[in-house]
Amino acid sequence: MTVCRDCCCGSVSKHPGVDHDGQIERLRAALGPECRVRTSSCLDVCAQSNVLVVQPAPEARRAGARPVWFGLVLDDLVLDDIAGWVKAGGPGRAELSAVLELSVITPPAPERPGPDD
Repeated sequence: MTVCRDCCCGSVSKHPGVDHDGQIERLRAALGPECRVRTSSCLDVCAQSNVLVVQPAPEARRAGARPVWFGLVLDDLVLDDIAGWVKAGGPGRAELSAVLELSVITPPAPERPGPDD
């Protein structure tokens, strides 16, 4: 799992009521050592901060599962739902609840080289 923590995500000025460090701790405690929770610099979806991305397990990826991006993760209940989904198998292995589907966002399009690149 990758949690964005750069310009907007993790920003006390943008989201003063959110314990951003506590979010990371909460995820790590809920998921244990089996799931690596890491932070990343900007994932380029600032309008959806706080953002996190759940990667599928290697065998699920080989079967076609893709990463799932979540936005507006500002509440402990959403964090708990995501952690529960990951523990149940995550992308390609467990169905997203209807409530959790509301937090899924479209990842940014990859940058393509321009004609002068």
